[in-house]
Parts: sequence; structure tokens; C-alpha cells
Amino acid sequence: MLSPTKKRASLLASGAAVAGLLISSLASGGVSYAADNESCRPDGLYKTPGVDVPYCSVYDTEGREKMGADHQRRVIGYFTGWRTGKNGEPAYLASDIPWDKVTHLNYAFGHVGGDNKLSVGTDGPGNAATGMTWPGVAGAEMDPAYPYKGHFNLLNKFKKQHPNVKTLISVGGWAETGGYFDDSGKRVDSGGFYSMATHADGSVNQAGIDTFANSAVDFIRTYGFNGVDIDYEYPTTMKDSGNPLDWQLSNARRAGLVQGYAALMKSLREKLDRAGATDGKHYMLTVAAPSSGYLLRGMETFQMQKYLDYVNIMSYDLHGAWNEYVGPNASLFDDGKDAELAAAGVYGSAQYGSLGYLNTDWAYHYFRGSMPSGRINIGLPYYTRGFKNVQGGTDGLWGKAATTGCPAGSGLTKCGDGASGIDNLWHDKDTAGKESPAGSNPMWHAKNLEKGIVGDYVTRYGFPADTKLTGAYARKYDATLVAPWLWNADKKVFLSTEDEQSVGAKADYVVDRGIGGTMVWELAGDYGWNAAKGQYEPGSTLTSLMYDKFKAAAPYGAKKAGRALPTQAVNVGVEFTGFKLGDSNYPITPKLRITNNTATALPGGTEFQFDYGTSAPNNASDQSGFGTKVVASGHTGSNVGGLKGDFQRVSLKLPAWQSLAPGATVDLSFNYYLPVSTPSNWTVTIGGTAYALTGDLARGTTTVEPGTTTPPTTPPTTPPTTPPTTPPTTPPTTPPTTPPTTPPTGCAAPAYTAGSVYNAGQTVSHKGRNWKAKWWTQNEEPGTTGDWGVWQDLGAC
Repeated sequence: MLSPTKKRASLLASGAAVAGLLISSLASGGVSYAADNESCRPDGLYKTPGVDVPYCSVYDTEGREKMGADHQRRVIGYFTGWRTGKNGEPAYLASDIPWDKVTHLNYAFGHVGGDNKLSVGTDGPGNAATGMTWPGVAGAEMDPAYPYKGHFNLLNKFKKQHPNVKTLISVGGWAETGGYFDDSGKRVDSGGFYSMATHADGSVNQAGIDTFANSAVDFIRTYGFNGVDIDYEYPTTMKDSGNPLDWQLSNARRAGLVQGYAALMKSLREKLDRAGATDGKHYMLTVAAPSSGYLLRGMETFQMQKYLDYVNIMSYDLHGAWNEYVGPNASLFDDGKDAELAAAGVYGSAQYGSLGYLNTDWAYHYFRGSMPSGRINIGLPYYTRGFKNVQGGTDGLWGKAATTGCPAGSGLTKCGDGASGIDNLWHDKDTAGKESPAGSNPMWHAKNLEKGIVGDYVTRYGFPADTKLTGAYARKYDATLVAPWLWNADKKVFLSTEDEQSVGAKADYVVDRGIGGTMVWELAGDYGWNAAKGQYEPGSTLTSLMYDKFKAAAPYGAKKAGRALPTQAVNVGVEFTGFKLGDSNYPITPKLRITNNTATALPGGTEFQFDYGTSAPNNASDQSGFGTKVVASGHTGSNVGGLKGDFQRVSLKLPAWQSLAPGATVDLSFNYYLPVSTPSNWTVTIGGTAYALTGDLARGTTTVEPGTTTPPTTPPTTPPTTPPTTPPTTPPTTPPTTPPTTPPTGCAAPAYTAGSVYNAGQTVSHKGRNWKAKWWTQNEEPGTTGDWGVWQDLGAC
């Protein structure tokens, strides 16, 4: 999937300290925490160990974000740095933002420099972020209180008047994930996120991450931002995803991109928490996340969600000219007719559950499986996507528009025939400097096309003043999809749009489901009617509509679980690992690793339960004898018109012969068919008592030893970041270097046979050594599982 037009810009943040908070100790993990701050921590949000994070500066005692009395849900707008008016096109400045209608602003974009530091380019009068001025433009006068000019000056000037609005520096974007634009506007292929977070061999580049994270903290303190938004497109194992200009670098690193991304988020979270504790304010960390099931299949379980204040789903770019299938840019629901999914055999498939996964509702439920609804925001596009020469479909919908004339540098040999010319006002240029046909327009231009109006602005985009429109652009709407579009039957042009009807329905969806709010790309695409000129122009119609829908809404959903969970938690670690890469990752069959970090052995038959999101059908299973089964379904059948519930509830049990000693680890092969984010809301029943798991980071839980109400003597508040010295919580990657204590017994045992099932206590010989199975196993070769794995080394024979 391609992302919307995203060129360049920068970031920054908040400085200044606030007075210290009243400290009342809460013993947890051997560390004293501020009880008042902990009471404000959002459910499921990771807390940096040993740091008194000032959550209450941003969140209330229910863990909900404080945004002002008339803002019950978020309205997050991307504000781009390149619409300066200096290139002859219309400007969109900070003074044009509807400040009373938004809650957050993401400045797009900052980039990762060749030195791995956050940057917006060289300071100077031509730098839109820090040096540019707009003499004579009302509202764009610089505030002399700041030592810098440009957009950053104006953002902080208006924040003084609207103190509830938070600003975040957004880093990356489509064009600047793997490189950046230099001061002359030329793209530099520096590596960006790809090389900063991941070495060429796929290992985590922690030094690069630390350099970037430290620079991000310095940046937000310097420029008055409230946090950092990471727009990394994309850390997925799916080959040839993201910007084709980055493929040479990104494809070689695919195997390590997810791990690098998770390490980046963890490092940023911890450094922002430490800076916030010093400054007396909580600094936010957010991401723009993919919504496509294709991309998310290669992102494991999106395990970095726990480090985020919230996630902004890029629930747009679901169809566009990167392929021939004509469909909506950002439909809310599936209709069971998506031509792309039909061609892939998704509908009618028992494995897929006939779930269409190219729509906003599916993407929301993917993240809902691991996050409270209030920590999720759905994305809306204030721009169009479109095709020309469309064949078939209903008024173009679900038709085809194929061409082999793909844009230079797209990496495609077959693509969609994107709309061009007057139907592509906000176009990018390909690597040859030619227009990239994509049907990309601000919504205000689309409204003029719908009304048959040629706006006076067209000359500023290179069109003659006497430009005439060919054919009529008839507005169409599909209530099942919640998707409007324009259809020009004469030109066979299809332009996917948004307007009051669709945005109103999406706002109702947010309210009804307790979702945190909306994110829009980009504010400059919204529209308003200029009666004097008789045309639509940049305005705030759609943003105001969402504000009006949200201002009287009930508070958003602040709990991750959909049911009451135990308030006592035990430190049993769970981790999904061993994912296959890219297209090989189907069905999705990771290892589920369970580690007993308590001082109590877990007997055979111990039951675990957890939830995963209804983004995957209710057919999860295992291949390891743990009896994994779905015991409660939140949704069955197709998802036409939306998924009915949030969770599928799963049960699994340690095999009767398999106890789990303190410090021991067991793996099982988990199996499912559509992507899910990290399964959550775990319980384990020990001695007839159900406990939550510490790693779920739930509010209001206390970590105890099983069978007691007493916290362990050194209770971790989060799963340990390093294994204890004796024994390790994860298996070593190499066999032990010291001789085993068990003497050799000779090679009387039968040879190990791949594919055979071995139960606890069975012995085999393999490569001149004897081995004993500690528990049930299949297809785990002796000598490869480490001394804490399934095979015990009995010595040479």
C-alpha cells in the first residue's frame, strides 16, 4: 500500500519544568512510585521502571486524557510544513488551523538525518519549520518570545491561546522513512529509520536508536512540543512494501525490522519518561500505524503498542493506483464485494472466515485486541484517490483500471490507471519529474468538481484560467461501505471522497464504540464554501462536524478488557516469537513461549486464557498438545457491515505430564489465519484461584506469589528486560559449554526422527549424544533448544 502525499518537514517539543508532585509511596517491584501518578496511568501503558512518570499532567484518575471540557474525543490533525505559499500554490499556515476544534496537531515531518539524529534541516530564512516568515499575512506575525521563527514559532504562539491543544513532531512519512529531503529539496537516500534502528545483518542497532531518542528529547524540549509521533512506513517483513526508493535498503533488513521498531519504541518511551519526570510533564509517544491486513501480517503482533500513549490508524490508502482494483480510499466497513479480496480468494474461505480486511472497522478491531478503545484513533483522509479509464463495476466501484504505464521509480510493472490532470491536483512527481497519476486532490477541489466549478486557484497549479471540465462528476454513496465517490461516466473517472455524510457516520462509529477519536491527513484538505467567489476553498467543515459530534459524547473507553479480570497478578511471562517472514507467514504459526517467573511450580493441567481481536476468525489452534481452543466468540461469519464484538476468548492448558518449574520455559506452536495484535487480558488458574498476568500492565492489579496475597520480595512491575542469572527465563541460543552433570549412558536409545512426537522422559540419540525430552515435543531437533529447552543433554555416547 502507498501512503498519501507526504513530502517533508520536521518536529519538536516541549521544554519548561513544572513543580514536583506529592509523593506517596506504593511498594511495587521493589521501587517506590507516586500513588497519585500511578492512578493516572492509562490501562496497558508500559511504565519505565524506577521512574515517577507524571501521568497526571496529561491523564485523569481514570487514565483518560485531559483535553478540555468540550473535547471528549480526540481530533488529531496533521499540519504539513510544505504548504507555505512560497511556491505559488495556496498556503496553509498555523493561522488557518481551526484551533478550537482540534485536540492535537502532528507537524509533518521531521526526519532521521545521516547522523541518526532528528532534524528538520539547516536553520535559515528558507527553513519552513524554524526560519521562514510571512510578512503581511494576517495571523502569521512572529512571536518575539521565541528564538526561532517559521511554523514552530506560530504553533507555539497559538498554543498560548489554546493551551489544551497538544503538538507532536511527526517523524518520517512516505518519502522520509528511508531518507530525507535536503535544504535544496533533493531526496537523500540516507537509510532513515531502516538503518538507524536495524543493522544490515538484521540485528537491532541500539546505538543508532539511542542517538535518535536522545536527540528527540532535546528537540521537543527546544521547540515546545508535547511529544513525538513516529510515522515509519513500514517496518514489516512483507517484501517490496513501503517506498520503492527504499527497497534496496529495506528488503535486505526485513527479518529484523520488527525487532528494531520495537526497540526504538521502548527506548523512546523510556527516555521520554525520564525527561518527563525531570520536567514535571508527561511526554507523549504515538505512531501512525498501517491498517492493511497485508502489511500487518508482517509486523508480528505489533508488540510495541504497550509503549504508546495511543495509536493513529492510517485507515486510508486501502485502494489506489498501485494496483488495478477500483475501490474506496477509506471505507468504514466491508461489503463482501471487494474486488481485490475476491481475487485473492478471501471470501468463502473457511480459514479467513470470509473476513474482509481492507476497511477501517477491521483495522480498529486489530488494535482493539491489545489496547483500550480510548487509546486508538481511526484515520480519515481529507484527500481523494482515483482512477481513469475504469472498466466495469457499479459506477466504477469494484471495477478495474489496469495499465502498464506505471510511474518511474514505482517498482511496478503493472499498476492501476490513476486519474491525472485536473483530477490529480495534489499529485506527486515520479523519479523522472513527471506527474504521478493517482487521483489525489484536496477535498475542497473534489467538492468543486462535484458542483461543476472550476475554481480560480487552478492557475496556481498550472492550469489555464479558461479550463473547462469534461463530463459531470456525479456523487455516489454506498451506505454499507460508508463511502462516497465521484463518478464521471464520460471520462470513466472514479474519485474516492469524504464528505459530511461519511464523516458524520464515522464520528458516530467513534462515539458508539468508545474509540479515542480521529486522526486526519491532512488539515489543508478540509473545505468551506466561499459565497463571494462561488467556490469551495480550504476550510473546516469536516473538522467542525467531528468536534460537534464529540463534544457531548460520553468519556471514551479506558479499559483494555471487556470483562472483569482478577486484581491479583502473577509474574508469568508470555511472548509470541519465531514468526516466519513475509509471504511465508501464512498460516501465522509463531511460538507462544510461556515463562514461569514465580517461585511456584505450575502443575500439569494449569489453564491459561486470553483474548485476541476479532480481526482474526475464531479458529485459532495449536500443534503442540496444549488443547488450544476458542471458548467464547465475539464474532462469527462474514464482517459485512462490521464486526460484532471485540474479542475471541482462548483456553489452553499445560499438558498433564508437563509441569513448569520456577524459571522454566515452555513453547507451543500457535496457529491462526489473519493478523492480530498482541493477545491480552490473560488469566492463569493456579490452585483453584484465577490470576491476571503482570505483563498485561493492567491498572489496579497487584503482583503476588501464587497462593498468597503478598507481593514477591522483588516483584517486577513489568516482565524483566533481562533474564535472571539462575535460571535464565529464555533459552540460550547455544548449547552449554560445560559438561553435563548426567554421565553418558551409551547409545542404546533410538535415533531421533524428525516429525516424531516425543513425550516427557523419552530418550533419543542424536549426533553422538543422548537426549531426554522434558515435555511433549515435535520437530525440535536435539542440540538446538538450549539447556533450558525441551531436550536435556545426557552426554556423549
